[in-house]
Amino acid sequence: MADDDDDDDGEQKSKEAIYNVDVDISVVLGESTLRVNQLLKLGRGAVVELEQRTSDPVEIFANDVLIARGEVVITAGDKIGVTLTELVKSIYSGKG
Repeated sequence: MADDDDDDDGEQKSKEAIYNVDVDISVVLGESTLRVNQLLKLGRGAVVELEQRTSDPVEIFANDVLIARGEVVITAGDKIGVTLTELVKSIYSGKG
């Protein structure tokens, strides 16, 4: 029985260690391709048009791995947030 308790304690400590690992979250609003000469002409006030429409979902990445899609929202304090609308199955099934 003591061995079972030790195993449970070790498993709990492992979970706690994993739960405290920092994960970088990034949200991609859209993408665009520019030629170098176009890029060099950009200045303050320039607008880079993205391929996505305002109604298209944004993509949410955790450490550069796509985990979800969602919609941009304005949160308290006039900050930007994302409401998750779709979870990507591969991250939860263990498949890449």
